[in-house]
Formats: sequence, structure tokens, C-alpha cells
Amino acid sequence: MPPVSELMLFAGLLVVAGGVAGLLAGVFGIGGGAVLVPVFYQIFGLAGIDDAVRMHLAVGTSIAIIVPTSLRSFAAHRRRGAVDMQLLRGWVVAVPLGAILAAVIAAEASSEALRLIFAVITLLLASRMMFFSSRWHLGSDLPGEPLRFAVGTGIGVFSGLMGIGGGVLNNTFMSLYGRPIHQAVATSAGVGVLISLPGLFGYIWAGWGKDGLPLLSTGFINWIAVVLIIPVTLVVAPYGAKIAHAMSKRQLEIGFGLFLIFVSARFFYSLYG
Repeated sequence: MPPVSELMLFAGLLVVAGGVAGLLAGVFGIGGGAVLVPVFYQIFGLAGIDDAVRMHLAVGTSIAIIVPTSLRSFAAHRRRGAVDMQLLRGWVVAVPLGAILAAVIAAEASSEALRLIFAVITLLLASRMMFFSSRWHLGSDLPGEPLRFAVGTGIGVFSGLMGIGGGVLNNTFMSLYGRPIHQAVATSAGVGVLISLPGLFGYIWAGWGKDGLPLLSTGFINWIAVVLIIPVTLVVAPYGAKIAHAMSKRQLEIGFGLFLIFVSARFFYSLYG
């Protein structure tokens, strides 16, 4: 058992991370996982958690926290009338299916594989948002079926493997087809709901009975972290939504891109630094 002073430091870091994650959930329409996963990875390492389950635990715990954060952020954006409800209704099966498949894959994947997936995808998305946002357009409206279903499933799979709410991927998908960034951000909050609910149960199943898990963990979900962070994220997420609607399209893109570059660099460093 770590000293009490170390436990207090970890708790403080978790609370700060929760505040940042909740704010970003509202600003960028993400569930906060892109912040929480690297923070959890670092904190769980300081706590002496086995490297074999450390990244899995970070991803699974992030998914659990995204459930209320996404619900809160989605409600705030929907009140403003910015959510594409037609797209969300069309993804009611596709996105949860992808999230479940992600949990099945994570049950067998190594920690290094999960970190590499996280780093590569976030770097690609950051490059697109910062340098090619005004040039890369695949059409003037979203594609029809079956491509739309396949995209929804893919967003569920990759988001589930990264422990994120799907905002980074859905924002890119919608903006590639000419949708306004504010609508993409708002709709992404709803996508986070579709990913996090099945993902929560999937990561409980994936980590059930694994060795090396810390106290008060169910599968790859650590409930100490969940209880500490959820209240903070619920309070600050609506403020993030208010900030998002006060920013320009380009400001959102640049801010989002810089944030993703930082996250990607952190995980590449953990692999090769």
C-alpha cells in the first residue's frame, strides 16, 4: 500500500484531470477520454500497477467515466439544437456494435498495441484538423448506407480501443462531408453515449479475473478513479459547451489539433522514449 501522502497526491491529480476532461468534453464534444487515458496511464504507473494491465485499466476506466460526461454534454448541446439526431438514430446499432468488438479485441491485445493505436490515430487526426481542414472534403453531405453504418462501427471500434468517446473521429467524419464544426462537436457528444454504455460492460467482461488489478476494480474498471472524477466532470461539462459555441470554426480546429498532438507525443514517448 503506498504512503498516505502519495495516495492524496494521486487523488488530487485525478480530480484535476476530471475538471480538464469535463471542460474538454463540452468544448470539443468528446467524452474526455483523450485526456483521462494518458493521465490514468501515468497515475496507475506511479501507483505500481502491473504494466500488463495498466493501459487496459486506463482505457476501461476512462470509458466508464465517459458515460455520465457524454450524457451531460449531449444534453447541453441538444438544448441548443445543434445535434444531428438523424445521424445518431442511424447509428444506434452500428456504434455500440463497434464498442463491443473493441472490448473483445482489448481482451487479447497487449499494452503496447493499445498505446500504439492511441498515438497513431490521434496524430493523424491532429494533422488533418490543423493543416488540411479546409482542403479535404469527400462530399457535400454524409454518405448513405451501407457506408454510413460501416463508418459508425469503425468509430465504435477505434474509440473503444482508445478509451475515448468518439468525438475525435466523428468530428473528422462529419467535417470531411461539409458539416459545420459546431454541429459535429454537438453530435459527437451523442456518439459518446452510444460508445460508452456498451463499452463499460465490455471492459468489465474483458478484464474479469485478470491478475494485477488494483483494489476496487471490476474487470478493467477502477471504481476509485470513477468516483473521484465523475462529480467534477458533470459540473464543468456544460461550461465547456458554452465555450464551444462562443469560438470560431478555426479556433476550435487549432485548439483541437494542438491538444491531440500533445496526447500523441505522450504515448509515443511511453513506447520509444
